[in-house]
Amino acid sequence: MSGDVILSLTDVVKHFPVQSGSIRRNKDVVHAVDGVTLEVRHGETLGLVGETGCGKSTLARCITRLFDLTSGQIVFDGKDISTLKARDMRPLRREMQMIFQDPYSSLNPRKTVGSIIGEPFVIHGLEREKDARKRAVQRLMELVGLNPEHYNRFPAEFSGGQRQRIGLARALALKPKLIVCDEPVSALDVSIQAQVLNLLADLQSQLGLTYIFISHDLSVVRHVSDRVALMYLGKIAELSPSEDLYEKPRHPYANALLSAVPTPDPAEAAKKKKIILVGDVPSPVHPPSGCRFHPRCPKAQQLCVDEDPELVARAGDQPSHLTACHFPVKSAEELITATPQIAEHERIVEPEAVSAETVSELIEKGAP
Repeated sequence: MSGDVILSLTDVVKHFPVQSGSIRRNKDVVHAVDGVTLEVRHGETLGLVGETGCGKSTLARCITRLFDLTSGQIVFDGKDISTLKARDMRPLRREMQMIFQDPYSSLNPRKTVGSIIGEPFVIHGLEREKDARKRAVQRLMELVGLNPEHYNRFPAEFSGGQRQRIGLARALALKPKLIVCDEPVSALDVSIQAQVLNLLADLQSQLGLTYIFISHDLSVVRHVSDRVALMYLGKIAELSPSEDLYEKPRHPYANALLSAVPTPDPAEAAKKKKIILVGDVPSPVHPPSGCRFHPRCPKAQQLCVDEDPELVARAGDQPSHLTACHFPVKSAEELITATPQIAEHERIVEPEAVSAETVSELIEKGAP
């Protein structure tokens, strides 16, 4: 893994206005991405994880400039692309590509595989001769494990795994430096997932590619990533080398997620203590003050309500292991026994379960 930085994000923000039909409601906005700062190095795979709605895919589209930024800076390969117009971005599109989550909707069903994979050549004026373009497309098909003889077939004639390979071939057509993989295996079954992941790893070693790998599957991310960034409600909660995050997670949210990862050994699974978080993720339209995780955090204190923690090294960790938490989880600490030290109205409290006897009593009294 090279130490040269290919992509740098500084305080990247993306807000979406809240609309009801065609009318914008007041000045409310969805805080999809809120102040993300990170770097990606040449030849590495950066995993980006978090539950649905945390802003992973929005950040990916900001990086590739499919979305304009609300504020912040993105520097790609030494060039500031934060405010570039579409015309100025076109040459850089050859350097960064994206693999989309759904292998079905990301391919045009009315075009043949040859046309889909060859489209980048047409858009950028490369391989102008039809025969040369066909040969280039067939080489790409062979590179990703597809039969070149299927050049004239349509997407409907391929399985899900094969369709994702078509999307990968299209992304590789222009020999990019960076590929953003937006949950590329989430729609595939386990055996096909392994094939696609191994293919991505082989291509990275052959072509020197850099990946940003987005997923909500922690096991998959551990398998493919050199470093992992954990997102929560539009912000980075923890950023560290892959093994550090899985062996000594510092953020309470990271600990809770890892406690939910299935363990194949029944004996180990029986010993494992799951950390149950209360409530759901707060609304990104009105995010909590201070640390955004504090309403659900078992270690929350008043400082968490008042101040947003910086993403820095904590608890004696190396400078490469960054955590945005005022009270990080220490080694061997039992988070399951922790109790939040903040007022009840500042946190989410699950209502107590109502017993069947109580329900019967309420019905007898005529309660609604």
